[in-house]
Amino acid sequence: MNSKIFTRTVWMLGFVSLFADVASEMLYPVMPIYLKSIGFTALWIGVLEGIAEAVVGLSKGYFGKLSDQRGVRMPFVRMGYLISGVAKSVIPLFSSPAWVLLARSSDRLGKGIRTGARDAVLSDECSKENKGKVFGLHRSMDTIGAALGPLAALIYLYFYPEDYRTLFFLAFIPAMFSVMLTFLIKEKNKPIEIRNKKGNFFSYLSYWTKSSAQYRKVVAGLLLFAVFNSSDIFLLLMAKQMGIADLHIIMVYIFYNLIYALFAFPFGHLADRIGMKRTFMLGLLLFFITYAGMAFVQNIFMLFALFFIYGLFSAVNEGVSKAWISKIALRGETATAIGFFASGSSIATMIASSAAGLIWVTAGSQVTFLISGMGAFAVLIYFLFLKSGN
Repeated sequence: MNSKIFTRTVWMLGFVSLFADVASEMLYPVMPIYLKSIGFTALWIGVLEGIAEAVVGLSKGYFGKLSDQRGVRMPFVRMGYLISGVAKSVIPLFSSPAWVLLARSSDRLGKGIRTGARDAVLSDECSKENKGKVFGLHRSMDTIGAALGPLAALIYLYFYPEDYRTLFFLAFIPAMFSVMLTFLIKEKNKPIEIRNKKGNFFSYLSYWTKSSAQYRKVVAGLLLFAVFNSSDIFLLLMAKQMGIADLHIIMVYIFYNLIYALFAFPFGHLADRIGMKRTFMLGLLLFFITYAGMAFVQNIFMLFALFFIYGLFSAVNEGVSKAWISKIALRGETATAIGFFASGSSIATMIASSAAGLIWVTAGSQVTFLISGMGAFAVLIYFLFLKSGN
């Protein structure tokens, strides 16, 4: 790997995300199991995830713009990782739905505070020709943590079955280590214009009218897809519904994250070579295959195959979409551009997750996955006919 492409800052942010995801993903595959154990239904899990995504969505846009206005990045990155690390670890202190909602929303608020600023740092560290590689490397390191986290959970639950509460507290350790690493990253000499403008919480929404036509076309398609891309928790719920043991569900999730981590950088490199749009369209096709297949999954072998394909999709999705946006955004507005998209994406995910939970309990899991799959195929057609440089 070329050291001029992958700077010290890129590597350090990669390790920050790696340890943060160890903490998050220790808990993610057991979250639906834990929530069901304290009385949550599929519908209420969908609503919880939807509200949490709304919080992260609104905050991503606001704090992304605030980072651009103040001309600083790292204070937002540090505060975001700190809030998330604390919030996710205290979820089991009380079992009331209101407490779980507050803790989960605070966790996502932390993500909202850090995302735009962190991605702007990554964008500022590379040229337009290498954005796919840099964002791909970051997603790969992030996802290595997402594989190590469930592995740690799997080992712990093997020796202490169903002791989910302690697992939440253990996640605090890697979460705080990620926060410590952020203090080893120095704020770059401000390459952007500092603006002292003030606006309300929703002022970032005005970016849509000021952005380029190319940005609006691309983001419109990405947000349309997000409306059909509900929380991954529903994939895990499907495995649970099939009667697969909890430890096996975690194993499937580890396998998925390993595939994700292994292919995130190669797909980022591919995007730099053949274009962001073509690579993202490939991801949409993989999503369609996964969700159409999940509607008819019958055994654990088929489940592993579908999670392999879904891992390939995930390797394309977030890294390429952010690299694409950072490529077409003005340098001084990178955090705002990514924040606006991330905000809209999270709101769309809120709608998707709430709707998926409702469809699940009224029409069944099969209909839920088929609707999502067909929606992704429709977005694939949209991008096929979209005349937009990438």
